[in-house]
Amino acid sequence: MKRILVTGATGFIGRHCLDPLEKKGYEIHAVSSRSILEDGKKNIFWYQVDLMNFLQVEDLITKVRPSHLLHLAWYTVPGKYWTSLENLKWVQASINLLKTFGENGGQRVLIAGTCAEYDWRYGYCSETITPLAPKSLYGICKHSLQLIVSAFAKQTGISAAWGRIFFTFGPHEHPDRIFPYVILSLLKNQVAHCTDGKQVRDFLYVEDVAEALVEILDSSLSGPINIASGNPIRLRDLIYKIAEKLKKEDLVKFGSIATPQDEPPFIVGDIHRLKNELGWKPKYDLEKAIEKTIEWWKNR
Repeated sequence: MKRILVTGATGFIGRHCLDPLEKKGYEIHAVSSRSILEDGKKNIFWYQVDLMNFLQVEDLITKVRPSHLLHLAWYTVPGKYWTSLENLKWVQASINLLKTFGENGGQRVLIAGTCAEYDWRYGYCSETITPLAPKSLYGICKHSLQLIVSAFAKQTGISAAWGRIFFTFGPHEHPDRIFPYVILSLLKNQVAHCTDGKQVRDFLYVEDVAEALVEILDSSLSGPINIASGNPIRLRDLIYKIAEKLKKEDLVKFGSIATPQDEPPFIVGDIHRLKNELGWKPKYDLEKAIEKTIEWWKNR
């Protein structure tokens, strides 16, 4: 049986990866720094481990001896993670995790990267064409780790892929992020203060992100792979779709918050590898994904 270690398994994306992994027949060993989600599923074993504690990591991996590793854990507090020095700690922790995984018979690894690794001045982000020139500490640390993972894989023979995740939304997202903020404001009949919303972005529903990660992991694809929709949309149009579905258009105030001067006007992912090499496509269109997200927040 394929045995996988999943870090960040209670996180926004990680929790959505568990069902697809189970359907693929993996024996899942799920790691979280938080309290454990005991769900009673026989193929999921839970561990509360501090990935910064190298002894705990070594004990876990020597006990589990996973054949596969899906590493999603990182510091992601909204408004802080771009510049936080915690990013440096996560590079160290990730290198230790990867090294220990390799020393204990690990065969295949997929690590979550970010579109922030690209030079956003180019707007259209392709794995093979767009320069990699991250400006934030977060992006620099992720890209530095990607280079290390690539060199490690080449030297050891481990199969390694790197998922460059773009903009994600859906259930369990942090309430301070833009989608939950707008939805919750409107559900409470409060004004949702927004920028002018003219930024163009590439959004993908979290369940589709998780499915894409699992499909990449279960394949033999190596190197960086964009995880995105490939469809540009103005942030303003997305927010308005939410307001329309809640019939609260009058509560959205565009332009009441200044757009940061360094805000990139256009960021979209090239999904050639995801679509053509992997044969993957999302299950949800944007309309359905927004409806599911709104419904989840309503039930909260």
